[in-house]
Amino acid sequence: MIVAYFWRIKPSAVPFAIIAMALDRFALRRSTNVGFFKSLGTGKGETFTPADANSLRWGLVAQVHDIEAFDKSSVVKCWRKNSVDEFRAILEPISSHGKWAGKEPFAPTVKDWSGPVVAITRARIKWHQNFRFWSSVPPVTMSLKSAPGLISAIGIGEAPIGLQGTFSLWESAAAIREFAYKGAAHQKAIADTATYNWYSEELFARFAVKDVRGSIA
Repeated sequence: MIVAYFWRIKPSAVPFAIIAMALDRFALRRSTNVGFFKSLGTGKGETFTPADANSLRWGLVAQVHDIEAFDKSSVVKCWRKNSVDEFRAILEPISSHGKWAGKEPFAPTVKDWSGPVVAITRARIKWHQNFRFWSSVPPVTMSLKSAPGLISAIGIGEAPIGLQGTFSLWESAAAIREFAYKGAAHQKAIADTATYNWYSEELFARFAVKDVRGSIA
């Protein structure tokens, strides 16, 4: 099972968040309950430049064996203690294409799903392509924000530059397909990706939403 958390922290907790981003990995690696995981910064998802970053919202995506045990873990408790609100989604993979940090962490376990869906996109951008990528992103993000069936979306990143993506919550898989295959801005971005080859690694995954607590709006 996959669990995704996003915490909006207190302004006074920014130093905690920066330290936790560096140190949480050690506790998560030691845990027998946790497989693949990524600690995440977030942003508005508009330009994917460092100016987009939101220092008050942070996230974590993890593959866990026992959701409720993980929900009571020291890592989650520390974030919760320093937060003013929390979003949690329990997810099961529907499809996944590509790799994240050299791994394929989201083996599909769900076929027929008619409920809400989460999409995670993530890419490692080649350094010499960053400026070209940034200039192409705004039309796509503007069309995403107004896409029919979108519930909410935020930018995610493992670093201020070069490791960027989106986490979006949709009413249905059909709504995602409509945006991906019929949106002019998104189609141009796909064509530009083929032309400029600006990713050294990319992943697109869709998940069935089994449970949601809180909001990322």
